[in-house]
Amino acid sequence: MSASLVGNPSLHTSPAADFLDDVLKGLSSTSRWIPSKYFYNAIGSKIFDEICELDEYYPTRVESEIMHRYGEEMACRLGTDVRLVEYGSGSSIKTRILLDHLVDPCLYVPVDISNQHLVRTADDLARDYPLLDIAPVAADFTRPFAVPTSEFGPGRTCVYFPGSTIGNFTQEEAIQLLADIANRCEYGDGLLVGFDLRKDISVLETAYNDRAGVTAAFNKNLLHRMNSELGANFDSREFDHYAFFNDAAGRIEMHLVSQREQVVSIAGHSFRFHRSETIRTEYSHKYSIREFEQMAIQVGWQCKETWSDARDYFAVMYLER
Repeated sequence: MSASLVGNPSLHTSPAADFLDDVLKGLSSTSRWIPSKYFYNAIGSKIFDEICELDEYYPTRVESEIMHRYGEEMACRLGTDVRLVEYGSGSSIKTRILLDHLVDPCLYVPVDISNQHLVRTADDLARDYPLLDIAPVAADFTRPFAVPTSEFGPGRTCVYFPGSTIGNFTQEEAIQLLADIANRCEYGDGLLVGFDLRKDISVLETAYNDRAGVTAAFNKNLLHRMNSELGANFDSREFDHYAFFNDAAGRIEMHLVSQREQVVSIAGHSFRFHRSETIRTEYSHKYSIREFEQMAIQVGWQCKETWSDARDYFAVMYLER
């Protein structure tokens, strides 16, 4: 296999019109919200990389430990000549662990909504894995996008979905996403997915309220992004970061809280915020292994193996179509 970065990233990025439509829809709702996928512009992706290095934020560290310990077993499950399609690739840090164990993968397709971040990561991987063909796709993976094929044959497909990103969806949305992935796959294709497990509330809330305020900066970057890309006039000093565990719903929620009565304008629309009124910016659902397996079974997946850490903080599950 010759070394190559297969062309430029396929561009399926969500246009500014979609960003504006989603923001106007979310802020017009009774309980205001903005989709968490808009965290990940170039600046947001960089801040998230910083979050992953924090002592308080355990998911990345623990998932990496699982990948290091069981990466060879996972690679055996995926088999040889696999076409690896990664959803929400980010910096592909954990992917490197998996790639180190895979035998002759025919193609790696990182999919990410942040085009600039994707290009940098794909270039780095092409340099470090000279025998691997890489075909980056800039896309919102919750919407239809084309998956490149390999000149060396179709290969067996495995979707890699690390980082507990699936927890950012409601349970109904997560089941639908699992169904969408299944519909993209053929019989025998695989899905390797990471998800965060239920645990002590203090551990969860500390992970999303770090002492250095990096997660707060990540949250507030949404306001800066709306200002720069949509012409909004948010004053980030007038909103505070707030994250808490909603026990009834089994999820962390992140919000931006208005510190006073204020009016914000976006593209000719005005939105009045009362003091303490919030914008919900993220869900992060936590599951039991059994609960997640049952969600996957509903839509055509069969669990073949699950790996977790010693404290049962995090799990990586391998499923087949």
